[in-house]
Order: sequence, then C-alpha cells, then structure tokens
Amino acid sequence: MNLKSVKDSAPRWLKDGSDIATRSYAQLTVHDRPAPDYLIAGTKRGGTTSLFNYLLMHPGVMGLYPQARGKKSTDYFFKELDRGEKWYRSHFQTETYRKLRARELGYRPISGEASPYYLWDPRVAGRIKVVAPDVKSIVLLRNPLERAWSHYQERVQNGVEPLEFVDALRREDERMTSEYAAVNAGEQEYSAAFDFYPYRERGNYLPQLKNWFEKFDRSQVLVMRSEDMYENVQEAFNNVCEFLEIPVFDLPTTRTFNARKKSSSMPAAAESYLSEYFYERNLELFEYLEIEPFWSMD
Repeated sequence: MNLKSVKDSAPRWLKDGSDIATRSYAQLTVHDRPAPDYLIAGTKRGGTTSLFNYLLMHPGVMGLYPQARGKKSTDYFFKELDRGEKWYRSHFQTETYRKLRARELGYRPISGEASPYYLWDPRVAGRIKVVAPDVKSIVLLRNPLERAWSHYQERVQNGVEPLEFVDALRREDERMTSEYAAVNAGEQEYSAAFDFYPYRERGNYLPQLKNWFEKFDRSQVLVMRSEDMYENVQEAFNNVCEFLEIPVFDLPTTRTFNARKKSSSMPAAAESYLSEYFYERNLELFEYLEIEPFWSMD
C-alpha cells in the first residue's frame, strides 16, 4: 500500500489532527518561508490544473507544503484572509530546504500555487501585490465561447445549475448584478454564485487583465492561449519554464488534468449570442495586448 492509499484511508479525526500539527509546525518556521515565486491566475476551464500538474513534474518546482497532500491552491486571497499572512506563507517550502535541493539541481527550486479565481475577483491582485510584489503570474486565456460552455457543463455535472445554457446566458445579468455589487462593496469575501454562474463575463478578459496590470508590471505576467497548450503541451511548457527562469524539462506525460467530457455541442442560439457579444470585446483585448487574434473572429 502506497503513502497516498494510507492517507486516503485514514479516519477524518486523524487527518484533521495531522493537518493541525503540520500547519502549526509550518507557521513556527514561517520566517524561513518566502512568498510564492509564481501564480497560475486563471482562467477558469482554461487549463490551470493541467499546467500546475505539469509544473509539479519538473524537478525544480515544489508543491505546496506538505507536498504529499497535492493541494493546488490555498484559497487565501478570497476565502482565508482572516488566517493572516503567516498562515499563507506556511504553505511554501523553506529556504533551508531549497538550498539543500539547489545543491543537487544546480539552481534554486521554486514554488507557487494556482487558482482560476485569482484573475476573476477584482480584489485579489491588490492583495497579492502586498504579500508577493515580485511574483510572476501565468494567465491562460481560452476562447471565451468554449470556456463558457465548458464552465456551464461543469456546473450542470456538479448538480448546481438547473437552467438550460441559453437561459443561463440570458439571465446572467439578472443573477449576477447583486453578486457584483456585494463583492465590490466588500460585503462578502467569497460567493459561490459569483464563482459559479458568470459564464459569459469570466470570458470577458480585458477588464480582468487591466486590473491585474494595474498592480503588476507586464514583464511579471505571461499571457498564453489555452489552445496552444492543448495542441502542443511540451512547447507551451517550455515557454513557461523560460518565463519562470528554470531549465526546460521534458514532461513524462502530457495528458490533460481535470478534463470533462462534453455531453453535447453548444446550442446554436448560445453560440450566436456569445459570438456577437465577444466580437468587439475580443478585438479590444487583442489591441490592448498588441498581438494577433488568439481565436477566429469570423
């Protein structure tokens, strides 16, 4: 029986006790634990889980502490702020351990986390700037039509979306207006609805990127097309390695993580609505980024 099997079969009380002990130790050594070197900030259904797992395959990338738990995100900047920065930094490996690993590797290993919510919540970038001003961010942008459809299917499969896709799109403003207002007013730290149901607006990338670039220099941010990673994982991964200033590494597997099988094709009415909605917005996005269009504009 391997370590993961033992951990998974342990009773809840034992897991909770272990979590408390581990986190307490980590906080006692927090003076030796730096802020994250990198963040994968978004987008939802854009490949953040896959990229995070690819990075963990790299010998020079360390997972969140303790790494055996396989966590992707701390959720600190939108769910756990009351725990404090000491708690947050306790999730990253110590410099003492990194120095030991650096002797074997020949370079300093890095550590980070991934959350597609970070790009979406307008408050998060400023909070990150305070804790990790030098952090490098990777933003994966997926065709907003396909992203919305994948997001919707995830919600349906998770049993939290009763509406048909076209109806959900048409009612998005009605559903989300009060959620946006509550977040902007600071009345709630996290709302499931704010996370779950903005199928259209989470693909409206320009306001999200502008918000991020107000806090971080563009040299600190790598913007990638999700489809490039889906089509050639190794090449996209090499670009990430160069951005993070770690050696290029041949991945042992390029399988997709957290993929969901499409149950059907996007309804034509929804595709038409989204195509019209995003046409000008995508043109503005590409002009802002000063790049050729990521997706077909037909």
